[in-house]
Amino acid sequence: MEIDAAATLSNDQLRLERARQVLRTEAKALLAVSEKIGGSFLKAADALLACPGNVIVTGMGKSGHVAQKIAATLCSTGTVAFFLHPAEAIHGDLGRVTQNDTVLALSDSGETDEVKQILTPLRESGAVLIGITGRSGSTLARMSDITLCYGPVSEACSLGLAPTTSSTVMMAVGDALSIVLMSDRAFGDEDFGRFHPGGSLGRQLRSVGEMMRDGEQLRVAPADRTIREVFVETCRPGRRTGAVMLTDPGGKLVGLCTDSDLVRQIEQRNSLDRPISEIMTKQPTMLRREQRVRDAIAILKDRHFSEIPVVDDEGRPIGMIDITDVMDLLPTPMAA
Repeated sequence: MEIDAAATLSNDQLRLERARQVLRTEAKALLAVSEKIGGSFLKAADALLACPGNVIVTGMGKSGHVAQKIAATLCSTGTVAFFLHPAEAIHGDLGRVTQNDTVLALSDSGETDEVKQILTPLRESGAVLIGITGRSGSTLARMSDITLCYGPVSEACSLGLAPTTSSTVMMAVGDALSIVLMSDRAFGDEDFGRFHPGGSLGRQLRSVGEMMRDGEQLRVAPADRTIREVFVETCRPGRRTGAVMLTDPGGKLVGLCTDSDLVRQIEQRNSLDRPISEIMTKQPTMLRREQRVRDAIAILKDRHFSEIPVVDDEGRPIGMIDITDVMDLLPTPMAA
């Protein structure tokens, strides 16, 4: 008697296997589509790059949600784009589209009623129409100036009905266009930072000068003083850095001494009347104010530092990046 393999699996194992099958199905489709893109993809990218107006992305249902995501990705990577809802378009929003625009229309079947209703008006507007669809013989494919056809795909839904693989493929094609355009435009760190000022990503792309502690929060002292003199003179209430920056007679940074260094001297009952130059970290790692915060984070992570001094072009201390100010940007294990 043959035993059904599925019957021997626990319910949790079955659920996990279903989940894995979804991922395998979608991954297989993405790999297949990656081998299909060619001349039409380049034509579409060229049309988007040359667009003198705006990129309009449209789609209905799940394709509409994907279209919104593609529009957002295009915007954040250097291509001005807007989402146009097909149902709203046929009630007046077609007025947003001009002959200078390029339209990306999404429909897996290429026969979505709401999308079909706006195809003729879009062509009459003079806008370039790029269709993204799974069917090369569909209405959308026939009426588009450029068609990106990814071909038939197997939906990962157990019924083969819910848009899963098809929506994943459409989103991936949109990502591919966005990133190619990003490269074509030489869209770099400065541009990305300008478009992403908020959240942890935005903070990492800010300059060190924007986030460093400065002014009265800094503790700076001559390197020829004793340990006791330095820590007495730089002691102050309120928010301050966890290290003293030590300078030569010309004001250039030559060393760093942390509160932890002082604690170790006290625990070891060492004399505090010795020159602080004997215990300071000589020629410490330094940052410039124009560097990115992410550069500072990489140093804090890789070298297990708690503070990094910031100097000007002459090597004089002007600020300090303190680990407590960027704790939420650090990798979880280190932040913990």
